Amino acid sequence: MLRSLFGLVAASLLVAGLPLAGCGSGARFDEGSLLAHIATLSSDEFGGRAPASPGEEMTVAYLTGAFEELGLEPGNPDGTWVQAVPLVGSTAITMQGSADPGGDWEPAVDFVAWTKRVVPEVSASGELLFVGYGVQAPEYGWDDFGDTDLAGKILVALVNDPPGEHHFGGDAMTYYGRWTYKFEKAAAMGALGALIVHETGPAGYPWEVVSGSWTGEQFDLRTPGGNMDRLEVEGWISREQAVSLFGDAGLDFEVARRAAAFPEFTPVPLGITASFALETSHREIDSNNVVARIPGSEAPGETVIYTAHWDHLGTALGMEGDNIYNGAFDNATGTTGLLALAEAFAAGGAPRRSVLFLAVTAEEQGLLGSRHYAENPLYPAADTVAALNMDGMNVWGRTTDITVVGLGQSELDDIAAAVAAESGRVLTPDPEPEKGFYYRSDHFEFAKVGIPAFYPDGGVDFIGKPPGFGMEARATYVAEAYHKPGDEVEDWYDLSGMVDDLEFLYRMGRRLADSADWPEWSATSEFRAAREAARP
Repeated sequence: MLRSLFGLVAASLLVAGLPLAGCGSGARFDEGSLLAHIATLSSDEFGGRAPASPGEEMTVAYLTGAFEELGLEPGNPDGTWVQAVPLVGSTAITMQGSADPGGDWEPAVDFVAWTKRVVPEVSASGELLFVGYGVQAPEYGWDDFGDTDLAGKILVALVNDPPGEHHFGGDAMTYYGRWTYKFEKAAAMGALGALIVHETGPAGYPWEVVSGSWTGEQFDLRTPGGNMDRLEVEGWISREQAVSLFGDAGLDFEVARRAAAFPEFTPVPLGITASFALETSHREIDSNNVVARIPGSEAPGETVIYTAHWDHLGTALGMEGDNIYNGAFDNATGTTGLLALAEAFAAGGAPRRSVLFLAVTAEEQGLLGSRHYAENPLYPAADTVAALNMDGMNVWGRTTDITVVGLGQSELDDIAAAVAAESGRVLTPDPEPEKGFYYRSDHFEFAKVGIPAFYPDGGVDFIGKPPGFGMEARATYVAEAYHKPGDEVEDWYDLSGMVDDLEFLYRMGRRLADSADWPEWSATSEFRAAREAARP
């Protein structure tokens, strides 16, 4: 199937007059070729590329066929093109929630809830306890829990970090603001469950993303014992439902939210009991990271990684109308970039160090594929020079700048600045640091184990476009297409900016791969200690 599928796609591209790579005019990357790959990967036939679906089989076959056609070698030392990622999938059969007082909640409207425990049923009731932002950060002198006994409680927490210029990075969100942290911390503190209050501004996406992303099958890494260390109930409630809850408790939600912005905050019992009845079906599967490699000529044991996630949200059964989450921008563009860079390296001669092209699974489920690789690396983390991540590449045209999410984290920025300057471009910081993008894509899992990780995003200063166009385009995408069936290839796509960004990424990766230097984390980076432990 692998060769036949890729052969059919290749033939269709050639019939259409589009080369698989290279434009034939001497340029390294070609817009037509890129668009053809994006269109194929995000087509309805691929079904939204969900893990453990027919779309995964097609995607893995397409990528492995492409890498093999380009002459790369299998990236797994066992001689295969994949790294198995053990997952457990959980699908809600019934989801019921209520509050006393307050009555029943409507699923996907008032709340979404689930359990990551591998059990068929959960019936849980507990007192609601407002814990502010749900953060325990001794380095900031912050503790939202104090000595409160959380056993049997269902915590209600605000999304993002406490606001303020003097703590938690100012405008830039820290990992304490991520929903993953809040659930992890609640479980570690012995709570029964946790609900995060959704607010569009701080979250960075509307409620429809929550209801769409957390009501279908969800995945987690498979662990011995059935994930019983997780909370019994995890979930989100809408802002409107939170306002109603606090009103039933005789409190003003806005007043409570403002009080939570100060380190003197202490937990507030709401005097309300929330009850959940969850019936869930489970399946254990192995999804796949796809790995291809170009061995280094002089230092093959040292590795530079390019990474992009191939997965998206799949197909929503029972949804009326368009029910396929095609994921064109997120992340057929990044996956296409991975293929294009692989061909550029294959054509450019063997680099000094090895280069690994890693297409990871289950990013949309919480960075699971990259987390599994980081915890079970095919090539040692201590010998990995850097990881360069692509997640949503520029489809709006050329820019004078390159946005770097997490600018200032490592010496990779110095290399990037020098490469960008060669083509008259500049690096700019993330214009929306409050949304915490550094903790929302696969590079983060590499950073956690100490590998210097670099995440460039499309710039915002567009050539030939009016001021503000870049931020308006971002906002429109989030409102209309992010994690929605509307994320499809559009006739207005302009991939000239993607070509520029791929050229930048190629030159940066090539410089790292041909060098003997080891970039370091900055002195203030929270990831420096892990690198120093691995490479004393």
